[in-house]
Amino acid sequence: MYFAALLARTEDGWEASDTELDDVETLSDLADLAREASPEDDTVLVLIEQEDAWFGVVRVDGEDDPRIYVSDAAAAARSSYGEILLTDELLGREPGDDGPDLDALDLDGTEDGEPSSAEDDEEEAGSADTITHSPLGDGRILDDLGVTEKELRALDADDALNAIAESLGASEVLETVR
Repeated sequence: MYFAALLARTEDGWEASDTELDDVETLSDLADLAREASPEDDTVLVLIEQEDAWFGVVRVDGEDDPRIYVSDAAAAARSSYGEILLTDELLGREPGDDGPDLDALDLDGTEDGEPSSAEDDEEEAGSADTITHSPLGDGRILDDLGVTEKELRALDADDALNAIAESLGASEVLETVR
């Protein structure tokens, strides 16, 4: 099961809105969606989680390039929404480089929160050479907002977004859209 929300920082604090990612195909689309949430070019955080598997944070500050953090790159690679975040740059590939073929990964239902089988785990282990089960991206993405890289890396996927929102003082507004 997925959850995605936008947190926009305003003069009055954080405003949250749930968001539908079905029409989002690229990181650029996601950044545009985030910018629409803040007419004043304030900081917008896109928070995405797949229950018990991985979470991601995309930070958009005005017209700057989005910054990305993904808690588990291999789990996100198996997810249709995770593929949006795993850009060539984030994966350390040249644009157009074949690298791991994310489209060829078997999206077998575990991206919807269903448990994987032992056979799925064996198949995934074969692709572990290219994308690991480790965090990827800008670990300091929330440093200036009160969440250090060490704290971000220590978060469990099942409660990460709530913990981040609590650190930002936005847990109540996030809960209204959950």
